[in-house]
Amino acid sequence: MSYISGENRNQSILFPQSLEEYIAQDNPVRIINEYITQLDLQSLKFTHATTQEKGRPPYHPGDMLRIYLYGYLNHIRSSRRLELEARRNVELMWLIRKLSPDFKTIADFRKNNRKALVQIFREFTRLCNNWQLFGKELIAIDGSKFRASNSKRNNYSKKKLSRHINYINEKIAGYFSELDETDQAEAHDHRPDVKEVQERIAQLKERKAKYQSYQEKLDKTNTNEISTTDPDARLMANNNNSVEVSYNVQASVDARHKLIADFKVINKPNDLGQLAPMALRAKKILGKSSFTVLADKGYYHARNLEYCSAKGITTYVTKQVYSNGTGEKEFYPDKFSYDQDHDCYLCPSGQRLYYYRTRKKDGKIIGKNYRNLEACRDCPVKARCTRAVNGRTVFRNKNQDFLDRIDRQTRENLKTYKLRQMIVEHPFGTIKRAWSASYFLTRRKRSVSAEIALSFLSYNLKRVINILGTEEILRRLRENRQAVPA
Repeated sequence: MSYISGENRNQSILFPQSLEEYIAQDNPVRIINEYITQLDLQSLKFTHATTQEKGRPPYHPGDMLRIYLYGYLNHIRSSRRLELEARRNVELMWLIRKLSPDFKTIADFRKNNRKALVQIFREFTRLCNNWQLFGKELIAIDGSKFRASNSKRNNYSKKKLSRHINYINEKIAGYFSELDETDQAEAHDHRPDVKEVQERIAQLKERKAKYQSYQEKLDKTNTNEISTTDPDARLMANNNNSVEVSYNVQASVDARHKLIADFKVINKPNDLGQLAPMALRAKKILGKSSFTVLADKGYYHARNLEYCSAKGITTYVTKQVYSNGTGEKEFYPDKFSYDQDHDCYLCPSGQRLYYYRTRKKDGKIIGKNYRNLEACRDCPVKARCTRAVNGRTVFRNKNQDFLDRIDRQTRENLKTYKLRQMIVEHPFGTIKRAWSASYFLTRRKRSVSAEIALSFLSYNLKRVINILGTEEILRRLRENRQAVPA
């Protein structure tokens, strides 16, 4: 049996006469070209959006934007790889009319247009909103850690710096003792001479001075850690139980088509305090006065929940469950039931805990403490309930009545709440796993915001192509262009 054979490499063939003949009418690159053609790059404040009278002419920002959008849509983020693709990829050749900028020019465009690239994402969100692709009824909010361009070795905490300095002090003391030794080593043993030891001491002192300067900077800025490669990045734990220097990317995702409505990059390792800001940003962007927000227990924050409720936003958020000192689940704080009529708590053993003082923080009342020392003293299960000598104390937040209402609201709509993972983790999973974009190539918060904006824009564009199809999108874009007065 013979095999399928290819053409003879030396045989003359006739290629199409133009690049246009290589690109099918339903090719997604036509969407990229049409969309960017309609953008007002000058109002978006792209560099070189207006022509220069003097000097060497630059590349048009629209062409550079086409390169990046095509690259991110096809999982190519490196400027060196984009330079290579511009010279060999027929689709990209058609898109930028056979231009071939070098990698430095490509990288500089992203660096010099960080704010404008974020605005491009917002522009496409507005376009999707005009096309009624957002349901604007159910929004899921979550955060995900993206690894920064900074190794753990170049991240220092106060504890780590103290450990390094103590180690260097010990090494220096050891070298000084070697200089003081008068005993001669055996002939076959190598021992550093005086000059070598002095050089090593000088190197150690230089490292010590560097670590001490980091300590001074931490004390001056009142921060807990410092990253020397990317100063904005912080050490964070991820879902794989590992710790990496990362950024926390917050995203609001609409339930209808899993389109990303908004995002924000923060360098806090947790999501606490981000619910209200993200929900209000989504409200402003989508132009909807009321909708429902889904979030996990990391967003459970009384002030944020109250603020959302005051703004007409319904929240389904699971509450935090805290353990007691012994770790016995039967005696967790949520196992203590509150009796509103008698203002007391009923413990799992049936004893009542009464109010005994108001708790304050920074001079403000934050709640009440409840206890019953006599009942705890003779309780047979005290060792399982608490390690405190005097007995168990239960804290009640001043906003607990409101929080109880949120908890009840979430329990009653548990079926809706369970949709959260399918909505908001879909974009993160696609970008980090399928597109291999779980880490940043750029440094500093403004730059990584531009980088994630390109990733999210590409994700949304891919979703819209799957929803509407290339032909329908091109039709709508051309209608938009015709509707705009010349």
